[in-house]
Amino acid sequence: MDGLRLENWAPGDLWLVTALNGDPSMMRFLGGPESPSKLAERQAKYEKPGSGMFKVMLDGEAVGSVGYWERGDVWEVGWSVLPAFQGRGITTEAMQLLIPRARSERRHQYMHAYPSVENPASNAICRKLGFTLLGAQDFEYPPGNQMSCNDWQLKLF
Repeated sequence: MDGLRLENWAPGDLWLVTALNGDPSMMRFLGGPESPSKLAERQAKYEKPGSGMFKVMLDGEAVGSVGYWERGDVWEVGWSVLPAFQGRGITTEAMQLLIPRARSERRHQYMHAYPSVENPASNAICRKLGFTLLGAQDFEYPPGNQMSCNDWQLKLF
């Protein structure tokens, strides 16, 4: 997709974190919207160099987020795209830009995604990217909220 790239988060990006993580419709599979203090904490974490989190940019406009972080001895990966830009393949293409970054670190052999079993779009993205479904498992996210997630695994090397 021409015009799609990943960019580091910057101090002025709280509006995007709020749009992605503070909107009830965007967070319906992840325990509901985050509080203003949690959003500010998340923004501060994302903008740190080496956070593994990136803004998804389309033709110079911020449209979402992709990222990876350590979870034990694997990379966990996650994504979110603003509603007006969903259904266009943006997440899949953004992940195709992100996966080589994680692979190049050569720190973990596997990457995992844990979408809700009730989230057909995110599960479809995992399939399109070549992840292998290992099965469903219970997850606590955010703390105090139990959910059933699919465990998808991608071998990086």
